[in-house]
Amino acid sequence: MLWCGCLSGELIAANELPRGVVEAEFIYETAPFPSCHASTLAETSQGLVAAWFGGTAEKHPDVGIWVSRRRGTTWTKPVEAANGVQYTDVAGKVHRHPCWNPVLFQAPQGPLLLFYKCGPSPSTWWGMLTLSTDGGETWAVPRRLPEGIAGPIKNKPILLDDGRLLCPSSSEDDGWRVHIEWTSDWGRTWFRTGPLNDGRQLGAIQPSVLRHPGGRLQALGRSQNGKLFETWSEDGGKSWSPLQLTALPNPNAGTDAVTLADGRHVLVYNHTARGRSPLNVAVSRDGVNWQAAVVLESAPGEYSYPAVIQTADQRVHITYTWKRQKIRHVVLDPAQWELRPIVDGQWPQ
Repeated sequence: MLWCGCLSGELIAANELPRGVVEAEFIYETAPFPSCHASTLAETSQGLVAAWFGGTAEKHPDVGIWVSRRRGTTWTKPVEAANGVQYTDVAGKVHRHPCWNPVLFQAPQGPLLLFYKCGPSPSTWWGMLTLSTDGGETWAVPRRLPEGIAGPIKNKPILLDDGRLLCPSSSEDDGWRVHIEWTSDWGRTWFRTGPLNDGRQLGAIQPSVLRHPGGRLQALGRSQNGKLFETWSEDGGKSWSPLQLTALPNPNAGTDAVTLADGRHVLVYNHTARGRSPLNVAVSRDGVNWQAAVVLESAPGEYSYPAVIQTADQRVHITYTWKRQKIRHVVLDPAQWELRPIVDGQWPQ
């Protein structure tokens, strides 16, 4: 019998995994923090790197950014790569803010970038950036991004052919509004669009960007309106169509998506109007018509805030929050998917 991954210290038999899932594991079993959320994933020349925020609870000042590296089939012990310490006063008291939503990106022949947010709340936080030149083992002193620039807010950026790193972003200080940022020099100088929605009739945050033929781009993600939103760009992300709702449900929960090497698009999201279970994987060739691929989780609980990438071996890797207690990592083989159409927003039974 083949064994793949571990669940609470127990190995999972391959025949117990959903079809198309070839590995499943927790990145760690024990950690110096009780709560975790908002993972991110990147492939480096030395292997996978994952990051997330962890601490007493979301918004607690002790929440920092934690990193683990996968070497072979083993993840390293989580290490805090960044925290929100601001200063120590004359009485010796440490003043710090919580950290939020790390986003990893491996620059081609360059450093590993780690974006994250720091501040008391999503309406008042600011963007931060640190770099690693050794595959995530050590990190440079973080620096604050320019005023009005948050960096990729939850999901990974994409590198365009013209050298711009396109960062899907959003703000929550005046309603939930999506915008796009970009940099051509790995975060030293920045440009951004204005808000793509008013944040009132349609409230949306945390987009992912997909690539389509002819340089066309699609962004889609979380909304307050019960369904995923989408918007399209014909000019490399400098301008975008008005946000519209798709047919896919969204319980006001984070999503992620990626364009595969074969041109198909993979979307990971909670296909439900309420709660954060189930956690689903859907596939599309055009970004409009989606097919059901895998249900990763369906038991009661919170399975949320996925991150998805495709690695050089063509496998699809996903990390996600498991009940706010651990970070789950699964590996999918696209060749094993049995796809079924999602019609009128209904997941096929």
